[in-house]
Amino acid sequence: MKKVLVIEDDVNIVDLLEIHLKDLDCNITRAYDGETGLNLATTGQFDLIILDVMLPKMEGMEVCRQIRAQKNVTPILMLTAKSEEIDKVLGLETGADDYLTKPFSVREFIARVKAIFRRTKLLRESMGDPKNPVLIYDKLHIDIDKRKVTIDDQRVELSPKEFELLTLLASSPGKSFSRQRILNLVWGYDFEGYEHTVNSHINRLRGKIEQNINEPKFILTTWGVGYRFNEDI
Repeated sequence: MKKVLVIEDDVNIVDLLEIHLKDLDCNITRAYDGETGLNLATTGQFDLIILDVMLPKMEGMEVCRQIRAQKNVTPILMLTAKSEEIDKVLGLETGADDYLTKPFSVREFIARVKAIFRRTKLLRESMGDPKNPVLIYDKLHIDIDKRKVTIDDQRVELSPKEFELLTLLASSPGKSFSRQRILNLVWGYDFEGYEHTVNSHINRLRGKIEQNINEPKFILTTWGVGYRFNEDI
């Protein structure tokens, strides 16, 4: 049974979500304000966090930022009444895995939750051999279990999405991933329009692991396709 934390101040919405999450074999923990939700998220272990943006005591965006700042990589599905593009982008850049605008249909909600669980499973399966959870490329070491990246034995601080992006590419050196494919595996967005999110994360990641971002050694661009990890290291 999967454990889901629902941080939402509308009791009726929480009741509705709980009914359908139970049908997906999920056990629900409730929080009706941001501070309580943040405390539960950072002290407990969950398979999914459903997070409303407009919350008492602490807004959802700040809750999301603080969850990610503590290296918590639990998938986050944000709920909001806002529909502007900038809010969606901000949610994704803050660290959310998906974004659902109110009002939403139950069918769409269930589809999004299933997609997150499926994507999490696929991503874990793609992150190397569990018998050898450390990927080593020259001075770059990626410890999948500890979610730790080092260069020259110096730890490199990555956001959850930066780590997942790096591990996805490094687990299949030489394989080119389109931006759309990366979106599907790392963010779960199977529609066009968010490729810039991939580009910005690639740029930030290169800035942290490459000695010269203008001549990258690890993450290469496959022109006309997307990105790949250098197979000749």
